Amino acid sequence: MSKHKLGPVRLRVAPSPTGDPHVGTAYMSLFNLAYARQQGGQFLLRIEDTDRARFRADSEQQVFDTLHWLGLQWDEGPDIGGPVGPYRQSERLDTYKPYVKKLLKSGHAYTCWCSAERLQQMREEQQKNKQPTGYDRLCHGKSETERRELPGFTDKPVVRMFIPDDVELTFTDLIRGEVNAPRPDDQVILKADGFPTYHLAVVVDDHEMKITHVVRGEEWISSTPKHLLLYKWLGLKAPAFAHMPLLRNADKSKISKRKNPAARLTWFVEEGYLPEALVNFLALLAYPPAQDAEGDDVEKFTFADFSRDFAWAKVNPVGPIFDLKKLQWLNGVYIRDLELGDLTSRLLPYLERAGVLSGSPSLGVLGRLKSVAELIQTRIVLLSESVPLVAPFFTADDMLVINDDARADLGADAPRVLDAAIAALGDIDDHLADLIAGTAWNAANLEATLRRVLVEELGLKARVAFGPVRTAVSGAKISPPLFESMEILGKTSTLARLHALRATL
Repeated sequence: MSKHKLGPVRLRVAPSPTGDPHVGTAYMSLFNLAYARQQGGQFLLRIEDTDRARFRADSEQQVFDTLHWLGLQWDEGPDIGGPVGPYRQSERLDTYKPYVKKLLKSGHAYTCWCSAERLQQMREEQQKNKQPTGYDRLCHGKSETERRELPGFTDKPVVRMFIPDDVELTFTDLIRGEVNAPRPDDQVILKADGFPTYHLAVVVDDHEMKITHVVRGEEWISSTPKHLLLYKWLGLKAPAFAHMPLLRNADKSKISKRKNPAARLTWFVEEGYLPEALVNFLALLAYPPAQDAEGDDVEKFTFADFSRDFAWAKVNPVGPIFDLKKLQWLNGVYIRDLELGDLTSRLLPYLERAGVLSGSPSLGVLGRLKSVAELIQTRIVLLSESVPLVAPFFTADDMLVINDDARADLGADAPRVLDAAIAALGDIDDHLADLIAGTAWNAANLEATLRRVLVEELGLKARVAFGPVRTAVSGAKISPPLFESMEILGKTSTLARLHALRATL
């Protein structure tokens, strides 16, 4: 695509850099991008940073990083530029001024000099008298001089819309059809600090950036009549609107970063979710899965699959429950489907962050990790769950810590189990020739030997017989498959760990 060529549709996502990116940013980006790609259009990223009180300098980079991690790539944005930039609202302040002047001149907007204290008192009175809350238009039609003579004046005014009595409250939504919104009040469109509010900035920016479809959360339905008024007053063509259902917690409340860590996009990276699994899950939240030839739901699919068959009419307007159990199941499916080398690479950041591996592991270490990854691939649903399972394979024998719960679970038979295991395993050779022949220190031979000695000769049940060996080898009650783990560790380490535990009993 030529940098300056505009596609048949242009969509955007416009997060505010006020903290860790919300999962809703990814959710909205996914649906915007799917339609843009299907139609051969463009997807834009715009940073709406007019809320200076909540602005965080590091948040913008987090938006870039998390959306890149998810593979939701934009065509134009603050980091890559484009033909209709700048793409940060704070860099567009001069763009909004002519629009404000036009609205003031036409009488569709007016200056308001009411102080914050006066507005607060007004709202309290309205609530006390059970009246609808909203600005009472004290400043409308007055000059600054006239307003100064009245109480509650501030010399730092704002600009408000003048909502007419016959404001149109019905509009067409791509998802919901005909929608009725509540009557708006005289919304502030320019703040005292010279920054536009969302309502003015979004209309101006979407017009200037040639946006054809505005896709946003359903909480903005009540604001749409204000925006349509601004388009009409300014003589601009309005875009199509699609209001997505809000993501909800199990109790039907709106998912928020204050109450739910899963509302933070960075949390999914920290926990070890795969980006392709999260994208798949977000698509399922408000959209029905395709069906196979037998009529069964196809719940695992790629972004390309989703985009190819996407239709706004299929979006479910009911707020979906953000079911983490479903996401974990799906993530486990994706992990099991990874190629072993890919899984190994994805585990590295979590192991390095936990101090299990260094930042530049040797080929030998990577080879061992790949062997361990094969053992745990079907046992984890999050990449972070690999840390305690992998750590024993990269811990010095004399530094292995026996977990308290594992030690407490050792029964009275543990000493003789360990003595018998040490004696039997000591007789197994691990010379290179035997390893190549596959007849010595390998999982199959280790299992056969220990079953014979511990189960058949000592007459113990397998759980009782192998429990102390597992604890000695891994330090834990739960570990990767025991005999394969012993094969990876090798004879020297395995026996050293068995001796170490036996010496404490």
